[in-house]
Amino acid sequence: MNVATTIADVRALRSRLEEPVGLAPTMGYLHEGHLSLVRLARAECASVVASVFVNPTQFAPGEDFTDYPRDLERDLALLEAEGVDLVFAPGADELYAADHTTWIELPTLTGRLEGASRPTHFRGVATIVLKLVNIVAPQVLVLGQKDAQQAVVVGRMLRELDVPVELRIGPTVREEDGLAMSSRNAYLAPDDRTVAAVLYRALRRVEALWRDGERDADALREAISAVLAGEPSADVDYVSVADPESLEELDGTVEAALASIAVRIGRTRLIDNLVLGRSA
Repeated sequence: MNVATTIADVRALRSRLEEPVGLAPTMGYLHEGHLSLVRLARAECASVVASVFVNPTQFAPGEDFTDYPRDLERDLALLEAEGVDLVFAPGADELYAADHTTWIELPTLTGRLEGASRPTHFRGVATIVLKLVNIVAPQVLVLGQKDAQQAVVVGRMLRELDVPVELRIGPTVREEDGLAMSSRNAYLAPDDRTVAAVLYRALRRVEALWRDGERDADALREAISAVLAGEPSADVDYVSVADPESLEELDGTVEAALASIAVRIGRTRLIDNLVLGRSA
C-alpha cells in the first residue's frame, strides 16, 4: 500500500493503478463503517484509494476540529489490512492555500437539517469532496448513508457539475444496540453511551409505524419525538421527516421519506437516519 501526502505524489501513483478506481474519503479514526465503504469500493473496482483528512473547512468556530479523534498509524494499518492500494493523507496546507477563495455551495439543500445548525458545514464538505475527486479521478465514489444529507448534497453536486464519477451509498453500520458507528462516539462517557441508544430506538419506532401503514408525516415526527422525550438527558436538535431528494419537510400523506434526527448527549452531538418507502 502506498501512502501519499502531496497532490503530485497522489497523481503519480494514481497513474499506475489498474482501472476502475474507487475512492473512499474519510476523516480518519476509522471504524467498521468506514471499512465497509472500502469493501464496497473494492467490490466494484480493481483499485481502491482512501483519503484520511480532517477537513478544517467543515468545522465552524467553536466546533470540535481540534479535539476530533486522530490516529493515522492505526488508520493506515486498518486500510492496509483491507487491501487499499493508495492512501492520501495530506496536511491542510496541501489542499487549502492561505488565500483560498473558491467554494461549492448548494443553498437549497444545505439550509436545513444539519445545515441549519452548522451553516458553513456543507460548503466545506462539497468543496473537499470535489477537490478529492479532481485529484484522484476515480470512476466510483463511496459515501455512507449515516451522513444522509451529505450524500444528497454530494450527489446533486456531481450531477449538476457533470462530474464523471458514479456515487455509491453504503448502508449505515451499527453497534449491537443499534447506535450508528461514528468517530465521535469516542467522546461518549459510559452513561452517555447507554443513553445514545435512544436514537436507534426512535428510528425503529417510526419504521414499525411505517410497516403498519402509517403515512402521515406529522404522526411519524411525533412518534420519533415521543421516544426521544423518554430520555431527559438527550437534548434534541431536530426531528425531521423530509423528502429524500429535496430534504424539504413533508406534510400530510407521504410515499417516501427520510426520517432523521440530531441529538446532543453530554458534549457529543449525534445524528442518525432511516429511509422510509424506498431503499437507501
